[in-house]
Amino acid sequence: MKITINGKEVEAKEGEKIIDTITRNGIIVPTLCRNKHLDPAGACRLCVVEIENAPKLVASCTTPVREGMNIKTHTPRVIKSRRINIELLLANHNKDCTSCSQNLNCKLQRYSEELMINEVRFEGEKRQSTPDNSNISIKRDNSKCILCGQCYRTCNEIQTVYAIGQQNRGFQTKVAPPFELNMKESNCVNCGQCVITCPTGALSEQNNVREVTNALASEKILIAQTAPSIRATLGELLGMKPGISVTGKMVTALKELGFQKVFDTDLAADITIVEEATEFAKRLKNKKDLPMITTCCPAWIKFAEQYFFEQLNHMSSCRSPQAMMASLIKTYYAEKNKIKPENIILVDIMPCTAKKYEINRPEFQGEADYVLTTVELARLIKQHNINFKELPSTDFDNPLGESTGAGLIFGRSGGVMEAALRTAADLITGQDIKNIEYKEVRGLQTTKEATIKIGNQEIKVCVVHTLGEARKIMNQIRQGKSPYDFIEIMACYGGCIGGGGQPRYESDEQLKQRMQAITKEDKNKKIRKSHQNPSVIKLYKEYIGEYGGKKAHKLLHTKYEEKESI
Repeated sequence: MKITINGKEVEAKEGEKIIDTITRNGIIVPTLCRNKHLDPAGACRLCVVEIENAPKLVASCTTPVREGMNIKTHTPRVIKSRRINIELLLANHNKDCTSCSQNLNCKLQRYSEELMINEVRFEGEKRQSTPDNSNISIKRDNSKCILCGQCYRTCNEIQTVYAIGQQNRGFQTKVAPPFELNMKESNCVNCGQCVITCPTGALSEQNNVREVTNALASEKILIAQTAPSIRATLGELLGMKPGISVTGKMVTALKELGFQKVFDTDLAADITIVEEATEFAKRLKNKKDLPMITTCCPAWIKFAEQYFFEQLNHMSSCRSPQAMMASLIKTYYAEKNKIKPENIILVDIMPCTAKKYEINRPEFQGEADYVLTTVELARLIKQHNINFKELPSTDFDNPLGESTGAGLIFGRSGGVMEAALRTAADLITGQDIKNIEYKEVRGLQTTKEATIKIGNQEIKVCVVHTLGEARKIMNQIRQGKSPYDFIEIMACYGGCIGGGGQPRYESDEQLKQRMQAITKEDKNKKIRKSHQNPSVIKLYKEYIGEYGGKKAHKLLHTKYEEKESI
């Protein structure tokens, strides 16, 4: 159908909302409550537009297009309405923006500046709130909440965790766990998807920048490890366009901050694949505990322990790459360099708030010391006035800095599966299989299925991201109806590139750009199979022993147990 936007005739699609049409045509309207993955709520009223001959302004996120519509997006009447709505939100809001730990992402600040709101004419009912710091990953401060609903709708409708919701009524309405519980006592799995959707910083990651800053000034040996996806997202927070890989600049920045060594978690991802593919090949041969499910995502692990503890035998016993690398730094690297483990401070740079929870699991305590998210690392770089865009590239340090393309693609949905298939194909057939492009498991569909032929066997695989989709897959297994042999599960939309510690993304296109950055770097790698990584081969020969062996299980594997849910 044909409609007119700001005097220009454009094509619109049947059934779509006005905001979809205008956004597709390069026109941006502000919105605090819109989430493409949720049904529109029309709660914030910032996306209002004017339609010719209509008596009132309409919310563009809830109003469908109609043939012949004449829409204006930035008339004086529209801008006045947006200004009033922002002022009304600010009237009930804690305006102490220096206290906002999410200010790199705060949309309320951004829109207030764009609409040139220098003072608020209204006096509202301030939400008095003591910040809830009980959760090791996520901080909740209701004095900054505008009740847009994105956080609890994401938690309940997409993740199906039900950790938070809208409690009470009227002026007493707040977002919180049920039954007056705090965040630690709730069902929270620490995924941080509430954080990445919150437009005001009412929910934010627990900030460890100050502790790391103090550690950098200590006499101890500071080591950083960086997750695969960070290189595809960090630049967005430091003045660069989405989709640009900043691997070398990131290493240089960490060195300038004072880290003596910077290791690549991708190497640990390669080791994860070696162990995981070995485990899968054994299970496939013995037809035992299939399907096998990946265990790289700590939020997914906690979700499974809470809701599907009877199916934990399906989960790989492999640690996550972060936990594997932490173990190797405090053992192999420390022994090799005659360093006492207690003299090392290890900081993990991760895309994920759940990693803060993971390093404090009892089985991993004493290995990694701190986790900084991508957003926190960007703050630390800005705090030191480092001109990130002008930095030269530096390589990772050895012996834990060499990785393959397979380790790198862990950063996107489908990457763990694709990397595992590259190695499993060789282990199962005993050959160096040349076809390593498993495109069937790539992309942003929340569930991807494929049947992969390896030698004479057909292997049914499935890749899912978001915990709501994981719940469906796990219910299949619980009912004995799963058709799969191997499953990858990630808690966050898009995988780690959409993690709760990443910069907020405005569209799926931005996530696709991040995916493309990772895929491009994978293709440019000389070695693209984990088990062919020379550093991995050397590590097993010198220290770990055989794949899946006794020492490998001690250093690189773990176990899971039932956790309570409410």
